[in-house]
Amino acid sequence: MNILVTDNVVKRFEGQLALDNVSIEVPRGKIFGLLGPNGAGKTTLLRIVNQITAPDSGHVFFDGHPLAADDVFRIGYLPEERGLYKKMKIGDQAMYLAKLKGMSHAQAMTSLKSWFVRFGIQAWWNKKITELSKGMAQKVQFVTTVMHDPALLILDEPFSGFDPINVDLIRNEIIRMKEKGTSVILSTHNMESVEEMCDQIALIDNARLVVAGKIHDIRRIHGDNHIEILYKASAPLELQSLKKAPFSIISQGQKDGSYQMVITPNAGIDTNEILEALIPHISIVGITEIIPRMHDIFIKLVTNKEER
Repeated sequence: MNILVTDNVVKRFEGQLALDNVSIEVPRGKIFGLLGPNGAGKTTLLRIVNQITAPDSGHVFFDGHPLAADDVFRIGYLPEERGLYKKMKIGDQAMYLAKLKGMSHAQAMTSLKSWFVRFGIQAWWNKKITELSKGMAQKVQFVTTVMHDPALLILDEPFSGFDPINVDLIRNEIIRMKEKGTSVILSTHNMESVEEMCDQIALIDNARLVVAGKIHDIRRIHGDNHIEILYKASAPLELQSLKKAPFSIISQGQKDGSYQMVITPNAGIDTNEILEALIPHISIVGITEIIPRMHDIFIKLVTNKEER
């Protein structure tokens, strides 16, 4: 079952389309990547889910029912533009935000104590945001986003402002929450994080949904099918030496004391057919499928409209 579904959501601002019939399905207990270039419509969609703004048309369903006002208590939202009160003490601010999320005083104290200890920030309780670095303030913002144990956690560029150590800390916490059953929407430009963390993704560009699905399916459909072959021979292989080459050569070079060749198989050709064509001519040392990077697929889909 899906935790969140948007059905043909449309949103305009002063006549300009921000979302054009966008439909996505966020599976329960998974990390869902929401991708797209700046201005694509991602933040508008997240604001609709958080009921900050309303769609002009279309529907949003949360946990099997139409999105309702009370659902805000089961959602945690970390916006890209952080919004903590700079002159308010961190502890007082966290308690205030906890009450807005429907937590009792006792629930808030128990949860915040646990999170402050986990992040090693107990000494910050009576400090103000102005006394903290950007990364330290980001930690506090993350804690106030997750302290009510949301069913759906929405994170817009959650790693912004963090050094590598704290990026790992936040990444591990997100994965830990997923393993406990929390559903996560991760909106980010960091394709490395998408590949490491996300189970499924949706790509929005120019207000429209371009592609959505499981990462391995998107790689298979939209990625370039390249294979690296390391081999021994008296000279680099030339296609003319093969009667019918079942592939095209992308590049040749040397690697680890062997010749290296990167190829693209012809349509319908599998690895065994490639080996059958090559073995009479060269001594193969290794053969590796080059898994397409999400970064490259993102660029390809956004810049090449014909690929959609």
